[in-house]
Amino acid sequence: MDRHLDEVEFVIFDTETTGLEPKSGDRIVEIAGIRFKGEERIATFQSLINPHRPISPAAFAVNKISEDMLRDAPGTEEVLPGFLDFVKGSCVCSYNASFDMAFLNNELKIIGKELSQDLVIVDILKMARRLLPGSERYALWFVADGLGIKTQQQHRAFSDVELTLGVFKKLKMILQLKGVSDFKNFSTLFGLDSKILEDINNQKIAEIQEAIDLKVKLKIKYLSSSNAEVSEREVIPKEIKQENNRKYLVGYCCLRREERTFRIDGILHLEIL
Repeated sequence: MDRHLDEVEFVIFDTETTGLEPKSGDRIVEIAGIRFKGEERIATFQSLINPHRPISPAAFAVNKISEDMLRDAPGTEEVLPGFLDFVKGSCVCSYNASFDMAFLNNELKIIGKELSQDLVIVDILKMARRLLPGSERYALWFVADGLGIKTQQQHRAFSDVELTLGVFKKLKMILQLKGVSDFKNFSTLFGLDSKILEDINNQKIAEIQEAIDLKVKLKIKYLSSSNAEVSEREVIPKEIKQENNRKYLVGYCCLRREERTFRIDGILHLEIL
């Protein structure tokens, strides 16, 4: 798990859909992805998908994918097994991943398949929010423009994957300049909830609880959620609390000389002193 980011194979993918609600019957009409490692592109994936249902006028207004374009396209049962092979063994990323994953999981359920349980899913929108706090907006095109990427968003799956890849590389550079370049911390900071991430955070919580029981200090390396700065601190831990499904360490910060609250998923490293 503790690999350098440039040693990990990633897949960035995107979907276009008939509407916004998979639970209401909306379906994927296009899926695309790029698989890469460091600066090397390994493979690409791209396909239209016949959803066997009408496209909403609002969706067509955005992606311009018509029912005529989809009439002879393959169905989900033909496309997605190939996509599962394409992402196998990678870290899967998307911009606003909860949206794309909801559609992808719905389509897989329809054909009686599912993603591997050990797949790490990362949200690049979550990356943008944590590394660019205070941004006026977090739409993909706005973040890309702010990072100096002047490509216009086309709202087609493959071109949006290209744009997202450019944003990912810029954000990864920002993260590495902060001294964070290992996959374990990367996935903890930006991953969607999964068994793997839960295990990592539970391990941190166990160490924090041990320090509380022993009444000793902790030394932590921490990525602030307010200004995206990385700092090292000595903390006298007081308690672990939970708010809105997120866990926090509460303790006396020797650097700030006051009680502070630290997000568990923002703790990059900790040791008991």
